[in-house]
Amino acid sequence: MSDFFEGIEKAQFEGAESTNPLAFRHYNPDEIVLGKRMEDHLRFAVAWWHSFAWEGGDPFGGATFERPWHPQDDMGRAKMKADVAFEMFEILGQPYFCWHDADIRPEQGDFAANLKTLEEITDYIGEKMQSVGTKLLWGTANMFSHRRWMAGASTNPDPDVFAFAAATVKSCIDATHKLGGENYVLWGGREGYETLLNTDMQAELDHMGRFLSMVVDYKHKIGFKGTILVEPKPQEPSKHQYDFDAATCIGFLRKYGLENDVKLNLEQGHAILAGHSFEHEIAVATAEGMLGSIDMNRNDYQSGWDTDQFPNNTPEVALAYYHILKSGGFSTGGTNFDAKLRRQSIDPQDLIAAHIGAMDICARGLKAAAAMVEDGGLEMELAKRYSGWQTDEAQSMLESGLEEITARVLDQGINPKPCSGQQEYLENYVNRFV
Repeated sequence: MSDFFEGIEKAQFEGAESTNPLAFRHYNPDEIVLGKRMEDHLRFAVAWWHSFAWEGGDPFGGATFERPWHPQDDMGRAKMKADVAFEMFEILGQPYFCWHDADIRPEQGDFAANLKTLEEITDYIGEKMQSVGTKLLWGTANMFSHRRWMAGASTNPDPDVFAFAAATVKSCIDATHKLGGENYVLWGGREGYETLLNTDMQAELDHMGRFLSMVVDYKHKIGFKGTILVEPKPQEPSKHQYDFDAATCIGFLRKYGLENDVKLNLEQGHAILAGHSFEHEIAVATAEGMLGSIDMNRNDYQSGWDTDQFPNNTPEVALAYYHILKSGGFSTGGTNFDAKLRRQSIDPQDLIAAHIGAMDICARGLKAAAAMVEDGGLEMELAKRYSGWQTDEAQSMLESGLEEITARVLDQGINPKPCSGQQEYLENYVNRFV
């Protein structure tokens, strides 16, 4: 046990009238929503990289967090970081966590040494999981921070980097499998390009497709039952990243025959960077049956980069969960808080308060989404708007050709008049619930 969170008690649900800043006002894990426990709907996870590995730096200044496990350069401090992490999981009652390999073990400079420390720390984490009960939602490999990845991992022009990436991902899948992880994520932070002047895009896309096929093959070989996920993001750190958004990723997966084996891990902040809303990205994925999991956070709408703030907008969150619930909810996925404290929020209590507030926002959003699903108002309006397509004549038109349709327009004198989309009416409807 460490004393990092000394004096902070286990967070309890105290109800909407509570003024306790370290108590849940809306998140009651045992509350039944649409026939399922709230905890089982939301499947919350803590991101190891932001909550414990991030030191509070930005492009204009160094670390602001002075944690006892900094600098993160030896196994003793790696284990101290794990101790603190599981203490926080107990305080929050967190069911899951997520990690990159570089978050949980120190960088050793070569693969063999990295593998040794990864195996050692995951053994240690496995023991902590047994005692605390928190599970692994997903693991992944950090193939964007170290200078070896500066030109990409699977898309790198150097085949030795491709090989190092393949070995790294294998080690991380093995570690995820060992810890009972329910998914494995690949985020191509450097899988893109800075300039086309030195880029063979077709070769890079082919290499990335082959790499992902290797991952799928290895998953089946070792009997890993979790879902393989890819995470879209349009920019930052690479100027042009190949996994731009949900639609781009789906097209890529279909091109390389991976659509039945790989799903999407969608992030709110990444959706905004792509010029979309979070509900748009989720709706695209659910329409294609490819939603896997989500990273919940928010961006600063006045900034043009990925600020990874904790969510605090109930209407946005409610619409996201509305589409998730309509698609049947999560199976192996969940709600990972890919969010970090602000650089000035340096106290241990800030880390607890941030997660409590975010969990409450998600709980409010989930309940609002469930109420809209139960009420059925949006679905009723959709049915009315598209009701013309339910006629035999409209359906038969889809089986005909342009000549037949043109003849019908002439014969029947078809001259349609627009109908209201009632956007403001529907926005007012949603506001009744959020």
